[in-house]
Amino acid sequence: MKKILALVAVVALVAFAAPAFAANPFMDVPMNHWAYDAVGQLASRGVVSGYPDGSYKGNQPMTRYEMASLVARSLAVVDMEKASKQDVEMLKKLVVEFKDELDALGVKVDKLDGRVAVLEENLGGWKFWGEFRFDAKFADQADGLYTGSDVDFNLNRYRIWMSKKVDDKVKFTARLGNAAGNVAWQRYWIDVALPWDVNMMAGNWAYDWEDDDGLYADNDAWFTDRALVGFYFSKPFSMGEFAMYVTHDENNLAGEENYEYAARVKFNFNENFWLSGNYLMGDLHEISVDVSVWWAAFGFNFNDDWALKGAYFKEDLDDLISEKPAAWKAILDVKQEALGFTSLWLEYVDFDEGFFTLTAGPWDDYGPVAFEVGDVYYMGVWDNVLFVRLNQKWNDQWSTFQRYFAGDARYVGGEDTKNWTIGVKYYYTPALSFELAYDKIENSGTMPGNDDNVIRLRTRVTF
Repeated sequence: MKKILALVAVVALVAFAAPAFAANPFMDVPMNHWAYDAVGQLASRGVVSGYPDGSYKGNQPMTRYEMASLVARSLAVVDMEKASKQDVEMLKKLVVEFKDELDALGVKVDKLDGRVAVLEENLGGWKFWGEFRFDAKFADQADGLYTGSDVDFNLNRYRIWMSKKVDDKVKFTARLGNAAGNVAWQRYWIDVALPWDVNMMAGNWAYDWEDDDGLYADNDAWFTDRALVGFYFSKPFSMGEFAMYVTHDENNLAGEENYEYAARVKFNFNENFWLSGNYLMGDLHEISVDVSVWWAAFGFNFNDDWALKGAYFKEDLDDLISEKPAAWKAILDVKQEALGFTSLWLEYVDFDEGFFTLTAGPWDDYGPVAFEVGDVYYMGVWDNVLFVRLNQKWNDQWSTFQRYFAGDARYVGGEDTKNWTIGVKYYYTPALSFELAYDKIENSGTMPGNDDNVIRLRTRVTF
């Protein structure tokens, strides 16, 4: 009886893990047996192995140690996306029941508890999380880099996220947050698991391909950290992932209907080298003109702590300028584990005249705001920029950072720009942090006499 109950328990744990039944390798389990398919499935996943003579001996009593071993192996292969609430409850009970035996086998029960917690998190009712961020800024200039006055108290982020896993194929996600001083629904979309391992997002979603490739540190993406309304499709394959989207927008400067299309493919050739190709086109609502942008990015990991990354961008803005400006960047990314006392981000960027981005502002595109026309930011006012970021993590509570930006002006009479930052961050609790930073700007932007000194205190809570 114990053997039958144990088998039923294990089948309940992993029967949902494989989409199709596997052939049963054991000679003493007949095809007409009620457990034939389940035992074959367990064997194909490495949960059960049988005896050296090729038999399963399913009628023999099972020891508690054998059952504990089976529980541990079952947990290792359970499919988190397809587990039911009942499956998770059974997992919890089995982990508690066989705690001593699992310890004796050298299985870390806390890790099993963590895996069960992940399973449980994806099931049942709603999940909520959020962020609160408040900045107090004190500047020399009344209308300087950061502020509309010399003192600015800015509650710039309060967000509540929510999600619900509707079933094994559909998940709903939304975000309530601040927009122009008012609370509004900023994100709301569904994730749908389609056939052939394709995932679809439909609704108002955000994406960031440049962040996916690790192309910036504490700045912002040039084109892709944006929220759009439409359909987004992605499909993984053996060497990487393919993604594409189509969006529609009526809220633009010209009051016209705009469409945007984009596609991306990323290849992970091995653990050390990856390459991506990206393209977007359409009437971007930020500028209401036909635009196409393509870029290729690469990364080479010398080891776990040293990486070289780069990207080349090309734009076509026929409605604005006849040229097709380009830009390229090279990045050396070194983790603190390699240098011992600090991490290092070293970035060099070269711009063609007229090259634009869709983001700019303090710590968006390196620091000082570039020349702005409408919602377009012409980074091409600089020939090139150098950006350095250092970060030192002293313990779980304290860290310090430094950043440096230097932009060489392109035009005669333009002002070269330099920006130094030093800061310290303290975690009062794992969820609550305080960050104190000092910024010094020299000849910021393209306007002379726009030097500034800024002190910023940031209070941030995540939950």
